[in-house]
Amino acid sequence: MAGGGACGFGVCGEVGRYYGRMRETGPLGFKAHLRAAIEVGFIVFLFYSNLLMGEFTRSNGVGKTLRAALWDVFTGTNFAIAMVAAVVAHWVFEELRRRL
Repeated sequence: MAGGGACGFGVCGEVGRYYGRMRETGPLGFKAHLRAAIEVGFIVFLFYSNLLMGEFTRSNGVGKTLRAALWDVFTGTNFAIAMVAAVVAHWVFEELRRRL
C-alpha cells in the first residue's frame, strides 16, 4: 500500500475484515440477535406443536376439542420448560457453528 504505515504488517487486512463485519451486523449485532430470536422462537414453536399433537393421540384425545387441548398445553410451566430448552438448544447450536 502506498504510504507504508501499519499496512506493511498485515494490520490493514484485519481492520478491513473487522469493519466489514461491523457493516454486515451493525454496531450492536442486530442480525445476530435477530437470528437468535428466530431460532429460539422456532424451537418453542416445535415444542408446543409436539405437545398439541400429543393431546390428540388415541388414548388422550377421544372427543377432545381444540379449545380444551390448547387450554391444557399453554401453561406457565410448559412455557418455562420451552424457553429453557430453546435457549440451551440455541447455545448448543452456536457452539457447534463455532467449532465446525
